[in-house]
Amino acid sequence: MDQFIVSQDLPHLPEITGRPVLMKLGHHTNTWGGVFGHPGGVTSIKDHFYLSPGFMDQAIREIAAAGYQGFELFDGNLATYENRKTDFRTLLRQTGITFQAVYCGANFIYPDILPDELWRIQKTVSLAAELGAEVLVLGGGALRADGRQKDDLTHLAEGLNKVAEIARLSGMIACYHPHHGTLVETPSEISSLLRLTTIGLCPDTGHIVEAGGNPADIIRQYQQRVRYVHLKDYRRGEFTLLGRGDVNVPAILSELRAMAFDGWITVEIDRYDGPPGEAARSAMNYLKSLEQ
Repeated sequence: MDQFIVSQDLPHLPEITGRPVLMKLGHHTNTWGGVFGHPGGVTSIKDHFYLSPGFMDQAIREIAAAGYQGFELFDGNLATYENRKTDFRTLLRQTGITFQAVYCGANFIYPDILPDELWRIQKTVSLAAELGAEVLVLGGGALRADGRQKDDLTHLAEGLNKVAEIARLSGMIACYHPHHGTLVETPSEISSLLRLTTIGLCPDTGHIVEAGGNPADIIRQYQQRVRYVHLKDYRRGEFTLLGRGDVNVPAILSELRAMAFDGWITVEIDRYDGPPGEAARSAMNYLKSLEQ
Protein backbone atom coordinates (compact mmCIF):
# COMPACT_ATOMS: atom_id res chain seq x y z
CA MET A 1 0.00 0.00 0.00
CA ASP A 2 2.24 2.74 -1.30
CA GLN A 3 -0.09 5.68 -1.76
CA PHE A 4 -3.65 6.90 -1.82
CA ILE A 5 -5.50 7.03 -5.12
CA VAL A 6 -5.49 10.63 -6.23
CA SER A 7 -8.68 12.54 -6.99
CA GLN A 8 -8.81 16.28 -7.50
CA ASP A 9 -12.44 16.31 -6.37
CA LEU A 10 -11.93 14.82 -2.91
CA PRO A 11 -10.66 16.31 0.34
CA HIS A 12 -7.03 15.74 1.15
CA LEU A 13 -4.97 15.48 4.29
CA PRO A 14 -1.77 17.40 5.02
CA GLU A 15 1.45 16.17 3.47
CA ILE A 16 3.43 13.44 5.14
CA THR A 17 7.12 12.98 4.34
CA GLY A 18 6.75 15.53 1.56
CA ARG A 19 4.01 13.61 -0.26
CA PRO A 20 0.27 14.47 -0.34
CA VAL A 21 -1.90 11.59 0.83
CA LEU A 22 -5.47 11.61 -0.43
CA MET A 23 -8.62 9.77 0.58
CA LYS A 24 -10.68 7.46 -1.58
CA LEU A 25 -14.16 8.23 -0.22
CA GLY A 26 -17.41 6.37 -0.62
CA HIS A 27 -20.83 6.49 1.03
CA HIS A 28 -23.21 3.75 2.09
CA THR A 29 -26.69 3.79 0.55
CA ASN A 30 -28.42 2.85 3.82
CA THR A 31 -28.95 6.54 4.63
CA TRP A 32 -31.70 6.28 2.00
CA GLY A 33 -34.14 4.25 4.08
CA GLY A 34 -32.21 2.58 6.90
CA VAL A 35 -31.76 -1.18 7.18
CA PHE A 36 -34.22 -4.08 7.37
CA GLY A 37 -34.12 -7.81 6.82
CA HIS A 38 -35.74 -9.48 3.82
CA PRO A 39 -39.05 -11.02 5.00
CA GLY A 40 -38.23 -14.26 3.21
CA GLY A 41 -35.36 -14.77 5.61
CA VAL A 42 -37.77 -15.52 8.45
CA THR A 43 -38.55 -18.91 6.92
CA SER A 44 -35.65 -19.41 4.51
CA ILE A 45 -32.06 -18.74 5.58
CA LYS A 46 -30.88 -18.55 1.97
CA ASP A 47 -33.10 -15.49 1.49
CA HIS A 48 -31.99 -13.60 4.60
CA PHE A 49 -30.67 -10.48 2.86
CA TYR A 50 -30.16 -7.01 4.28
CA LEU A 51 -32.34 -4.39 2.62
CA SER A 52 -32.62 -0.63 2.58
CA PRO A 53 -36.14 0.31 1.39
CA GLY A 54 -35.13 3.53 -0.34
CA PHE A 55 -34.69 4.05 -4.07
CA MET A 56 -31.14 2.95 -4.82
CA ASP A 57 -30.88 4.67 -8.19
CA GLN A 58 -31.66 7.96 -6.46
CA ALA A 59 -29.22 7.17 -3.64
CA ILE A 60 -26.39 6.46 -6.06
CA ARG A 61 -27.05 9.66 -8.02
CA GLU A 62 -27.13 11.77 -4.85
CA ILE A 63 -23.96 10.17 -3.48
CA ALA A 64 -22.18 11.00 -6.73
CA ALA A 65 -23.57 14.55 -6.70
CA ALA A 66 -22.23 15.06 -3.16
CA GLY A 67 -18.70 14.40 -4.43
CA TYR A 68 -18.04 10.81 -3.39
CA GLN A 69 -16.11 8.45 -5.63
CA GLY A 70 -17.99 5.29 -4.73
CA PHE A 71 -20.85 3.64 -2.87
CA GLU A 72 -21.67 0.52 -0.87
CA LEU A 73 -24.88 -1.52 -1.20
CA PHE A 74 -26.59 -4.11 0.96
CA ASP A 75 -26.78 -7.57 -0.58
CA GLY A 76 -30.57 -7.42 -0.83
CA ASN A 77 -30.44 -4.14 -2.75
CA LEU A 78 -27.76 -5.55 -5.03
CA ALA A 79 -30.03 -8.52 -5.76
CA THR A 80 -32.66 -6.16 -7.23
CA TYR A 81 -30.20 -5.41 -10.05
CA GLU A 82 -29.72 -9.07 -10.98
CA ASN A 83 -32.11 -8.69 -13.90
CA ARG A 84 -31.21 -5.03 -14.51
CA LYS A 85 -27.47 -5.25 -14.99
CA THR A 86 -27.51 -3.01 -18.05
CA ASP A 87 -29.44 -0.34 -16.15
CA PHE A 88 -26.94 -0.58 -13.29
CA ARG A 89 -23.93 -0.20 -15.58
CA THR A 90 -25.61 2.72 -17.34
CA LEU A 91 -26.17 4.40 -13.98
CA LEU A 92 -22.49 4.01 -13.10
CA ARG A 93 -21.45 5.42 -16.45
CA GLN A 94 -23.79 8.39 -16.18
CA THR A 95 -22.69 9.30 -12.65
CA GLY A 96 -19.01 8.41 -12.99
CA ILE A 97 -19.15 6.63 -9.65
CA THR A 98 -17.67 3.30 -8.54
CA PHE A 99 -19.57 0.36 -7.10
CA GLN A 100 -17.02 -0.27 -4.38
CA ALA A 101 -18.53 -2.77 -1.93
CA VAL A 102 -21.45 -4.96 -0.92
CA TYR A 103 -22.45 -5.72 2.68
CA CYS A 104 -23.96 -8.98 3.86
CA GLY A 105 -24.10 -11.01 7.04
CA ALA A 106 -24.73 -14.44 8.48
CA ASN A 107 -25.13 -16.28 11.78
CA PHE A 108 -22.06 -18.47 11.11
CA ILE A 109 -22.35 -20.33 14.44
CA TYR A 110 -24.98 -22.92 13.45
CA PRO A 111 -23.36 -25.69 11.34
CA ASP A 112 -26.69 -26.98 10.02
CA ILE A 113 -27.56 -23.73 8.23
CA LEU A 114 -24.06 -22.68 7.21
CA PRO A 115 -24.33 -24.22 3.71
CA ASP A 116 -27.39 -22.07 2.95
CA GLU A 117 -25.66 -18.99 4.35
CA LEU A 118 -22.61 -19.64 2.20
CA TRP A 119 -24.85 -20.24 -0.84
CA ARG A 120 -26.38 -16.80 -0.37
CA ILE A 121 -22.97 -15.17 0.10
CA GLN A 122 -21.61 -16.94 -2.99
CA LYS A 123 -24.56 -15.66 -5.01
CA THR A 124 -23.93 -12.13 -3.73
CA VAL A 125 -20.21 -12.32 -4.49
CA SER A 126 -20.80 -13.60 -8.01
CA LEU A 127 -23.16 -10.75 -8.87
CA ALA A 128 -21.07 -8.11 -7.09
CA ALA A 129 -17.89 -9.18 -8.86
CA GLU A 130 -19.65 -9.22 -12.23
CA LEU A 131 -20.80 -5.63 -11.63
CA GLY A 132 -17.34 -4.48 -10.57
CA ALA A 133 -17.36 -4.40 -6.76
CA GLU A 134 -14.00 -4.64 -5.03
CA VAL A 135 -14.91 -5.44 -1.41
CA LEU A 136 -17.22 -7.84 0.40
CA VAL A 137 -18.09 -6.56 3.89
CA LEU A 138 -19.27 -9.21 6.35
CA GLY A 139 -21.22 -8.79 9.55
CA GLY A 140 -22.21 -11.70 11.73
CA GLY A 141 -21.64 -14.01 14.63
CA ALA A 142 -25.00 -14.64 16.25
CA LEU A 143 -25.63 -14.28 19.96
CA ARG A 144 -27.73 -17.17 21.30
CA ALA A 145 -30.75 -16.63 23.53
CA ASP A 146 -29.09 -18.73 26.23
CA GLY A 147 -25.67 -17.10 25.91
CA ARG A 148 -22.40 -17.85 24.17
CA GLN A 149 -21.18 -21.40 23.74
CA LYS A 150 -17.49 -22.22 23.82
CA ASP A 151 -17.29 -23.12 20.13
CA ASP A 152 -19.24 -20.13 18.78
CA LEU A 153 -16.19 -17.97 18.03
CA THR A 154 -14.46 -20.93 16.37
CA HIS A 155 -17.49 -21.55 14.16
CA LEU A 156 -17.59 -17.86 13.25
CA ALA A 157 -13.91 -17.87 12.35
CA GLU A 158 -14.23 -21.01 10.24
CA GLY A 159 -17.16 -19.52 8.35
CA LEU A 160 -15.33 -16.25 7.74
CA ASN A 161 -12.28 -18.08 6.42
CA LYS A 162 -14.51 -19.88 3.93
CA VAL A 163 -16.05 -16.57 2.87
CA ALA A 164 -12.61 -15.01 2.45
CA GLU A 165 -11.77 -17.78 -0.01
CA ILE A 166 -15.07 -17.35 -1.87
CA ALA A 167 -14.29 -13.66 -2.28
CA ARG A 168 -10.68 -14.29 -3.30
CA LEU A 169 -11.70 -16.69 -6.06
CA SER A 170 -13.95 -13.97 -7.50
CA GLY A 171 -11.25 -11.31 -7.29
CA MET A 172 -12.78 -9.51 -4.29
CA ILE A 173 -11.44 -8.68 -0.83
CA ALA A 174 -13.46 -9.90 2.16
CA CYS A 175 -13.48 -7.86 5.39
CA TYR A 176 -15.15 -8.58 8.72
CA HIS A 177 -17.15 -5.75 10.30
CA PRO A 178 -17.41 -5.88 14.14
CA HIS A 179 -20.94 -4.90 15.06
CA HIS A 180 -23.08 -4.19 18.10
CA GLY A 181 -25.22 -7.20 19.02
CA THR A 182 -22.85 -9.84 17.64
CA LEU A 183 -20.09 -12.04 19.02
CA VAL A 184 -17.47 -9.45 18.13
CA GLU A 185 -17.87 -5.90 19.46
CA THR A 186 -15.10 -5.03 21.91
CA PRO A 187 -11.36 -4.64 21.25
CA SER A 188 -10.62 -7.94 23.03
CA GLU A 189 -13.23 -9.76 20.93
CA ILE A 190 -11.77 -8.27 17.76
CA SER A 191 -8.33 -9.49 18.82
CA SER A 192 -9.61 -13.00 19.57
CA LEU A 193 -11.32 -13.31 16.19
CA LEU A 194 -8.39 -11.99 14.15
CA ARG A 195 -6.11 -14.60 15.71
CA LEU A 196 -8.38 -17.30 14.27
CA THR A 197 -8.94 -15.89 10.79
CA THR A 198 -7.28 -14.70 7.62
CA ILE A 199 -10.08 -12.30 6.65
CA GLY A 200 -9.47 -8.57 6.37
CA LEU A 201 -10.83 -6.12 8.94
CA CYS A 202 -13.38 -3.37 8.34
CA PRO A 203 -13.30 -1.23 11.48
CA ASP A 204 -16.55 0.65 11.95
CA THR A 205 -15.56 3.71 13.94
CA GLY A 206 -19.00 4.26 15.44
CA HIS A 207 -19.50 0.67 16.59
CA ILE A 208 -16.00 0.55 18.05
CA VAL A 209 -16.67 3.65 20.17
CA GLU A 210 -20.08 2.26 21.17
CA ALA A 211 -18.32 -0.87 22.45
CA GLY A 212 -15.81 1.18 24.47
CA GLY A 213 -12.89 1.04 22.05
CA ASN A 214 -10.69 3.60 20.33
CA PRO A 215 -10.92 3.35 16.52
CA ALA A 216 -7.52 4.99 15.93
CA ASP A 217 -5.89 2.44 18.26
CA ILE A 218 -7.64 -0.47 16.52
CA ILE A 219 -6.52 0.79 13.11
CA ARG A 220 -2.94 1.23 14.31
CA GLN A 221 -2.80 -2.18 16.02
CA TYR A 222 -4.23 -4.12 13.08
CA GLN A 223 -3.07 -2.01 10.18
CA GLN A 224 -1.92 -5.09 8.24
CA ARG A 225 -5.49 -6.43 8.37
CA VAL A 226 -7.40 -3.19 7.77
CA ARG A 227 -8.54 -3.28 4.14
CA TYR A 228 -11.68 -1.14 4.30
CA VAL A 229 -13.14 1.41 6.76
CA HIS A 230 -16.62 2.49 7.80
CA LEU A 231 -16.38 6.09 8.99
CA LYS A 232 -19.29 6.66 11.36
CA ASP A 233 -19.93 8.95 14.32
CA TYR A 234 -21.62 8.09 17.64
CA ARG A 235 -22.85 9.82 20.77
CA ARG A 236 -25.02 8.76 23.73
CA GLY A 237 -26.53 5.65 22.24
CA GLU A 238 -27.12 7.02 18.75
CA PHE A 239 -25.22 7.27 15.50
CA THR A 240 -24.93 10.87 14.38
CA LEU A 241 -23.93 12.98 11.43
CA LEU A 242 -20.19 12.85 10.88
CA GLY A 243 -18.46 15.42 13.08
CA ARG A 244 -21.36 15.68 15.53
CA GLY A 245 -20.46 12.84 17.90
CA ASP A 246 -17.67 11.51 20.10
CA VAL A 247 -15.64 9.76 17.40
CA ASN A 248 -12.24 11.42 16.90
CA VAL A 249 -12.34 11.54 13.11
CA PRO A 250 -9.11 13.59 12.70
CA ALA A 251 -7.17 11.00 14.75
CA ILE A 252 -8.58 8.17 12.62
CA LEU A 253 -7.65 9.90 9.38
CA SER A 254 -4.20 10.63 10.77
CA GLU A 255 -3.65 6.92 11.45
CA LEU A 256 -4.82 5.99 7.97
CA ARG A 257 -2.54 8.63 6.49
CA ALA A 258 0.43 7.37 8.51
CA MET A 259 -0.03 3.83 7.20
CA ALA A 260 -0.52 5.10 3.61
CA PHE A 261 -3.92 3.41 3.51
CA ASP A 262 -5.12 3.12 -0.08
CA GLY A 263 -8.44 1.37 0.45
CA TRP A 264 -11.94 2.78 0.56
CA ILE A 265 -13.09 4.97 3.46
CA THR A 266 -16.87 4.72 3.51
CA VAL A 267 -19.06 7.27 5.25
CA GLU A 268 -22.04 5.63 6.89
CA ILE A 269 -24.99 7.52 8.38
CA ASP A 270 -27.60 5.00 9.51
CA ARG A 271 -30.29 7.45 10.45
CA TYR A 272 -31.08 11.03 9.51
CA ASP A 273 -34.39 12.88 9.89
CA GLY A 274 -33.85 15.14 6.89
CA PRO A 275 -33.17 14.42 3.20
CA PRO A 276 -30.50 11.70 2.85
CA GLY A 277 -28.55 13.71 0.29
CA GLU A 278 -28.25 16.48 2.85
CA ALA A 279 -26.59 14.08 5.29
CA ALA A 280 -24.12 12.96 2.62
CA ARG A 281 -23.25 16.56 1.76
CA SER A 282 -22.86 17.41 5.45
CA ALA A 283 -20.31 14.62 5.88
CA MET A 284 -18.40 15.70 2.80
CA ASN A 285 -18.33 19.33 3.97
CA TYR A 286 -17.06 18.21 7.38
CA LEU A 287 -14.25 16.19 5.83
CA LYS A 288 -13.30 19.13 3.63
CA SER A 289 -13.23 21.38 6.70
CA LEU A 290 -10.48 19.21 8.18
CA GLU A 291 -8.15 20.51 5.48
CA GLN A 292 -8.32 24.04 6.91
